[in-house]
Amino acid sequence: MSGVGPLLEAAVAAVGGTEREGQTTMAAAVASALDGGSHLLVQAGTGTGKSLAYLVPALDHATRTGDRVIVSTATLALQAQIVDRDLPRLIRAIKGDLTRRPSAAVLKGRRNYVCRHKLDGGFPDDEAGLLFDFGADQTASRPPAERGPSQLGEEITRIRSWVRTTETGDRDDLVPGVSDRAWSQVSVNAFDCLGSKCPAFEECFAEIAKIRAGGADVVVTNHALLAIDAFGDHAVLPEHSAVIIDEAHELRDRVTNALTGSLTGAMIDHAASAVRRTGLVQDGVIGLLETAGAALVKALDAAEEGLLTRWPQALASAVVQVRDAARQLIADLGTGSGEAEPDAGRQLARARALEVFDVATRISDEADNDVAWVTRSTFRERTTTSLVVAPLSVAGTMRSGIFEKSTVVATSATLALGGRFDAVAGALGLAGPDAPRYDAIDVGSPFDYSAQGILYVASHLPRPGRSGASAEALDELEELLRASGGGALGLFSSRAAAQVAAEEMRRRTDLPILSQGEDGLSSLVKRFGADDEACLFGTLSLWQGVDVPGRTCRLVVIDRIPFPRPDDPLVRARTESAQRAGANGFMSVSASHAALLLAQGAGRLIRSTGDRGVVAVLDERLRTARYGGFLAASLPPMWRTEDPALVRGALERLRDADA
Repeated sequence: MSGVGPLLEAAVAAVGGTEREGQTTMAAAVASALDGGSHLLVQAGTGTGKSLAYLVPALDHATRTGDRVIVSTATLALQAQIVDRDLPRLIRAIKGDLTRRPSAAVLKGRRNYVCRHKLDGGFPDDEAGLLFDFGADQTASRPPAERGPSQLGEEITRIRSWVRTTETGDRDDLVPGVSDRAWSQVSVNAFDCLGSKCPAFEECFAEIAKIRAGGADVVVTNHALLAIDAFGDHAVLPEHSAVIIDEAHELRDRVTNALTGSLTGAMIDHAASAVRRTGLVQDGVIGLLETAGAALVKALDAAEEGLLTRWPQALASAVVQVRDAARQLIADLGTGSGEAEPDAGRQLARARALEVFDVATRISDEADNDVAWVTRSTFRERTTTSLVVAPLSVAGTMRSGIFEKSTVVATSATLALGGRFDAVAGALGLAGPDAPRYDAIDVGSPFDYSAQGILYVASHLPRPGRSGASAEALDELEELLRASGGGALGLFSSRAAAQVAAEEMRRRTDLPILSQGEDGLSSLVKRFGADDEACLFGTLSLWQGVDVPGRTCRLVVIDRIPFPRPDDPLVRARTESAQRAGANGFMSVSASHAALLLAQGAGRLIRSTGDRGVVAVLDERLRTARYGGFLAASLPPMWRTEDPALVRGALERLRDADA
């Protein structure tokens, strides 16, 4: 704890910032938690400068005690900001005031790094036609020598050139980037990796990154890798005594995603094909898995979509059949442990078969904390039916895997839902009689929300229906856009609603309307920020992470309260579980989800001390429903009104102020 105050002052001065009360309070609390070994939840509003508030005490603690600190983020954007900007400037600013010069490293999942062995042809191809297109166009009829390289081939050629100069092999360092399809041809996941037997092991970019992380004081990673480290069979992060979790409001969902598995007919066919290519297993044994896969597809096609509360006998039997066939396949495939040279084809096939076996085993075991459902998705007129398994709750898993192993500081701008930390603490595993003790503080925000922003609830509009925006809501949207002269970020509950609104506003106004899906998200955000009159409409990915300070974002429109879909299988299962435990299922699950997203969405408006504007919610339930008070208490404390004329006047003045 001692010395963190002067260190923070030096750091703030070095980056050209100013002292902020919330930042100072947070830094002191983080330092105390790290030194005392106590868990801490910190709500720090936008503009607090929370990354410096935890990085300064993290570096101080690590250099004084020798205990490594892990910093985990949910998004690549924040990870890049910390690694490329915050940490280098911070280390330069305070290195002379620490007991020794600190070091930092970044560690990502293996799939983020080039695999030299795969790039050199050490693995069998996962798909054909890597370097040439064999489509239905006229080039397909030409001899191979006359066919030009495809875009995929050009991308792989560019990766080969880049590998000769890169020190990291990190996909994010390749500019411009390449497609997911191209990257999949030069990278492997942890299951496919040959490990220390790989001929390129000494030069492996992923292993080099692990070595660097093992020697660093602060290691920056992501929530998914944190989950794999905490709940997997093998440690992927270096030993550490503390974890700082930024964007902690996303941790539960990221952990849930990491612990979710699915089983499809295509997945089983791919595993069987990979094994057949090795030539190491008899066709009869492979055929057992293919037959089981066909039985699974037939049972899935006959099953109703949704949560499986009662299992159809045919589906349950098919899953067991798949499990047993995959087990036999793995046994016959062997490990090749006695071979002098590793067989990448065997490793890849074994990984595919193990994935099938693990998921089928988990589903057939029917663990109390697992739920399963059938889902159908259509892409390019092809429908895929999947059997999905996910944890009902990850609270106990996070408690045992993260909070009982390390000192944890969790921070976000949205942790106190409804003004209380209870909901988030419970989701993280910090509630209940056996839960570890934690402290929680809200350090506020440097912004004067009541002077800088207006929260407008259009309570005169009809309640939103499920069929999309009403005519009245579209009229209201048009009036708001005309009053503001554009500069609007439209946050919609569905892609269809965003598209309808975009088409209508293009027809009704001359404003530039950008719509999610029409270009890459980063490109759309840049275009929005560069044009004072532009409006950007979209759905979930715009609710969080969009940072456009200044007058180019002076109006945020939210079409409806963002409740999760009531037919979402996991939402339904968690709601029923909460009700069985005596809690209010709707408030515990749906209302908490909506409060978090609302707070994140409203937070897109005020991003700096000079920002001014309006958050308009076109859903009267925020004012009239019984849960409205809980949702409103989760939002920034803006000045509130239901008067449309007053809001239009404020937007017109804002529009004309710098015109």
